[in-house]
Amino acid sequence: MPQRPLASEYPEYYKPYVNLVPEGDLLTLLKETLVKTIELFESLSEEDVLFRYADNKWSIKEVLGHMADTERIMSYRLLRVGRGDQTALAGFDENDYVNGSQINKLPIKNILEDFIATRKATLTLIQNLPDEAWANSGFANNTEVTARAIGYIIAGHALHHFNIITEKYLSLLK
Repeated sequence: MPQRPLASEYPEYYKPYVNLVPEGDLLTLLKETLVKTIELFESLSEEDVLFRYADNKWSIKEVLGHMADTERIMSYRLLRVGRGDQTALAGFDENDYVNGSQINKLPIKNILEDFIATRKATLTLIQNLPDEAWANSGFANNTEVTARAIGYIIAGHALHHFNIITEKYLSLLK
């Protein structure tokens, strides 16, 4: 399993995500976060998940869809960088992805199933990545990043949005 990445291994804008990841085993954390995410979303109604805490913010459904999309993209980056691929990888605009998904029309169960499938694929990728591959570096969104940093970014990004849902959305919803 990877060690915590150095700040020099990823762009500055990912620092808040990496800093959210507690000490310990990354794989265990990702599994625990999956369980907590399932429990949270199974406790919410279809009405609840359409809630927005402000007019210009995503619905809870859109946040979960964004979490799945971003993890899928970051896992792809992890695969490419972990395998030593030096091809520069494009960035993406998360708002375009949310807008293009029409996710609010889907049942929350379907969105949660997508997140679960994405996380399970991430887990098997991480479990099977050779130890030496974690030090590989590549380019994504015009910046250099290591495989190990991408693993932590994946974990921190999910934690970030889980925290936003519980602190901002649910505090106003209930």
